[in-house]
Amino acid sequence: MSAVAVEQHDTQVRAARPTPSRVPLTRVIEVETRKMFDTRSGFWLMMSIGIAAVLATGAVILFAPDKELTYNTFAAAIGFPMSVILPMIAILSVTSEWSQRSGLTTFTLVPHRGRVITAKAVAALAVGVVSIPLAFAVGALGNVLGTTIAGTDLVWNVSVVDGLYIVLGNVLGMAVGFMLGVLIRNSAGAIVAYFVFTLLLPTISGVLAANQSWYRHLQPWVDFNYAQGAVFDGGLTGTQWAHLATAGAIWLLLPLLVGLALVMRTEVK
Repeated sequence: MSAVAVEQHDTQVRAARPTPSRVPLTRVIEVETRKMFDTRSGFWLMMSIGIAAVLATGAVILFAPDKELTYNTFAAAIGFPMSVILPMIAILSVTSEWSQRSGLTTFTLVPHRGRVITAKAVAALAVGVVSIPLAFAVGALGNVLGTTIAGTDLVWNVSVVDGLYIVLGNVLGMAVGFMLGVLIRNSAGAIVAYFVFTLLLPTISGVLAANQSWYRHLQPWVDFNYAQGAVFDGGLTGTQWAHLATAGAIWLLLPLLVGLALVMRTEVK
């Protein structure tokens, strides 16, 4: 066979080679969800949601006055650790690619980084949406057990609408954690930034609102934590929804867009 014929044959073989199909987004989401449970630290972080709910429920039964043994008390007690744990889950779901140096493998298998980040967001949101009702179920059992022990009447003073507002508030907290993870891409740095965002900035904003009348009227529009706090109170008015949307665009949407732009351009090592 001549050299020309060999070359033509090789060209035909290469042309006939099938192009591999793109990895489905559902599979990427499945992998990202499994990665959140695979490691020992990830597993116990997920377990801490249930553990914290049980401990908070037990604390209410042991230390709360009998008249305070209502479902609202249990929900509030469970909601505090949840508001810390869920954003940590969202942060670590993003920063693990950089802190554990697995990003090169991940982005080689799925070159389109946007699909990976989308899968991480869906996986974190799914964990939050599933874990919050489970934690509230623990609180419901605690309410039944606590009132039985104390001999008081059962009080279910959290409506379905109130529960949905609580879920929304926790999801927004997870979104803040996810945003910081995308923006900073370092586990320790993002966690520290989260506590600065949720503890230090609201304090500064509150002091400023208490001493400056011009900022007092501006606070609901620019303080995301203030606007988010209204969600947990339930029954948002149209103005409060506007406060949440405006503050969220400033503190959540804009930094997230900046972080996504950096993720698309940052060299992975």
